[in-house]
This record gives sequence, C-alpha cells and structure tokens, in this order.
Amino acid sequence: MTVANKSMSLIVTKGTLDWAYPPFVLATTAASMGLKVTMFFTFYGLTLLKKKLDLKVTTLGNAAMEMPMMGMHMAMPNLLGALPGMDSAATLMMKDLIKKKGIASIEELRDLAIDAEVRMIGCQMAMNLFEYQASDLIDGIEVAGAATYIESATQCDINLFI
Repeated sequence: MTVANKSMSLIVTKGTLDWAYPPFVLATTAASMGLKVTMFFTFYGLTLLKKKLDLKVTTLGNAAMEMPMMGMHMAMPNLLGALPGMDSAATLMMKDLIKKKGIASIEELRDLAIDAEVRMIGCQMAMNLFEYQASDLIDGIEVAGAATYIESATQCDINLFI
C-alpha cells in the first residue's frame, strides 16, 4: 500500500495523560509515513497545546484501566477514583510505567509532531469558552474555528475522532 499524497485528520477532544497518547502517536506515525496530518484540538483536548503540561489520569469512568503490578494486571475499580488522592496515585503509577518502559512523553511526541510539520489547530471557540490566551499555548500552532478544520478534513483520506 502506498501512502504518497494521502492525508489524515484527527479531532482531539480529551486532555488526560492516557487520552493524549493515541492522537499524538497516530499523528507522528502517519507523518513519518509521509501523510499530511492535521490535528484539531477542541474542548479538553485544547489543554494538550498548553506550554506547561500537567496531565493526569483518573480511574473514574475508565473501567478498562489495568496496571501491571506484582506480575499480573490489576484492574483499577471506579470506586478508587472516589477516594482522596487516588487520581494522583494513578497518575504517578502511569507516569512511572511510561518512564520504565521508555515511552516518549507527550511533550516529546508533541515536539516530534511539530518537527514533522503536523498542522495543529487550536479551536477558537474552546479558547474563548475556557478563557485561554494564545500566549498560554505552544508556538507554531494555528488558532481557528471549526470551519477551518472542516475545510481540511473534507480533503483528507482518513478522519479520526479521539
């Protein structure tokens, strides 16, 4: 299969540590394969464009969350998320696992995306809604509305919503 002259767009709507990986891994992989890639960051996904990232993981609403511990995979029950400090503990465990496994950080993947000329668009409506300023976000991105993204997406071979 050839990927010459192919393109992909992604709508990024989530801003937690675990939800940050899929769009950046897919975008950087596609770009490395020669696809033209556009990412549209809206609602909580917009936080992934902030200069300083402080990404967290929560067990709430994440019934599939399992962590390798003591030689097996331990499920993280939703109930744990209701206990004080559990989100911080889950975040620490995930960050430790990422580091131990040598997985690139979100900041590193984001830098790779910039280097690979992935087009990153921060949603103007979400910026207005959450009162972000352009100075809150990394350099090299566009700030535009949904129409700008849709113009791009209608030309893409692959469109993903994450």
